[in-house]
Amino acid sequence: MEFIKSAASITYKIFSQTVYLLSLYYLILSFFGIIKFKEKKDYKKIKKFAVIVAAHNEKNVIRDAVNSLNILDYPKDKYDVYVIADNCDDNTAEIAKDAGAIVYERREPNLRGKGFALEWMFAKLFKLDKTYDAVVIFDADNLVSGNFLTQMNNKLCQGFKVVQGFLDSKNPEDTWITGCYSISFWSSNRMFQLSRSNLKLSNQLGGTGFAIDTEILKKLGWGATCLTEDLEFTCKLVLNGYKVGWAHNARVYDEKPLTLKQSWNQRKRWMQGFADVYSRYFFKLIKKGIKDLDFKAIDCAIYSIQPVVLILFSLSALFGYAASIGNSYKILIHLSTYISQFKMNFDLMSIALVLVVILQYIYTPFLLILDKRLNFKIFIYYLIYPFFALTWLPICIQGIIHKNDKEWNHTKHTRSIDISDIEKAN
Repeated sequence: MEFIKSAASITYKIFSQTVYLLSLYYLILSFFGIIKFKEKKDYKKIKKFAVIVAAHNEKNVIRDAVNSLNILDYPKDKYDVYVIADNCDDNTAEIAKDAGAIVYERREPNLRGKGFALEWMFAKLFKLDKTYDAVVIFDADNLVSGNFLTQMNNKLCQGFKVVQGFLDSKNPEDTWITGCYSISFWSSNRMFQLSRSNLKLSNQLGGTGFAIDTEILKKLGWGATCLTEDLEFTCKLVLNGYKVGWAHNARVYDEKPLTLKQSWNQRKRWMQGFADVYSRYFFKLIKKGIKDLDFKAIDCAIYSIQPVVLILFSLSALFGYAASIGNSYKILIHLSTYISQFKMNFDLMSIALVLVVILQYIYTPFLLILDKRLNFKIFIYYLIYPFFALTWLPICIQGIIHKNDKEWNHTKHTRSIDISDIEKAN
């Protein structure tokens, strides 16, 4: 019995210290996203882009995506819009052609997923007589701000080889799920992406809305064909001494899932991909970080274990809620004693919980107000947000358990909206 108690005590100490350190790390990191610096200068629009949209049965949204790309504020002779109609059995290809895109139809049902489709498309591009300075990747449900390529051009001219744009939401008020998703993305863009940019760390690719220098793509190869190809390529870049830049003013409006079921399946796929990637890259990144004194690699390694971090934070929150209920009961029973002799007894778990609460439930609304995102409806969704956050616990556990399951599940997109309507609202 004593052995069990001792083992449980040691386990709890390790758990509480890990949660405390991670909470402190993320809180300190987030502070560097409060300030948004102005761009130093605009560069001549000299970069040529191959804009690639990956689409699988996207007849409902592909026209809107192509239309938003056709009207970008960038010289028309310096970019082309390509659509990969990937294993489609609807009229996605015909609609994309009619909207003005150059369409490539791919039929490889045994190699499903955006990572495989992109690798196939890159090989096609490299064989063309026409050359491009960079490729830009989008999903078929995306709408793109008019300044997107201008911002990418600026960052590439500054010397960045890979640049991620701001991932926004085109349907934040459709349902409580889209509202919670949007809050999560908005806060992450400011707390962690902008902060990493300000600290000169590597940003993280977000799956869409990013540019890659063509020579770097040829040099390193794509090779990212898992369920989270964006994370895999980010790790590959950092291991090879490169970092991802951040274009805060280049907006990509992404369609968020409408229902908890759709959201669950999508996030489970993400966590499966994360678990797969960190099992292959985590220790390589840690080794590089220690050997080369490269904190970018350490930070990327920490980011790669997101499923583990979310599980730890969720368990910490649950333990905290349970302890709060227990303490509240004790205080009510012995109210006179607590009033006459006020006592506070903090341990690392308590401090960690306070840090998580500050980060998520106090600091996040402040940033939403700073970005002018917090209207009444979003505030109501924010009150529901803790429940949404706790759903990450079973999702992450499922993702880790099924990390070797490479089956790709398509998220259906239906929200047709014009980019001009979004940009008017913003």
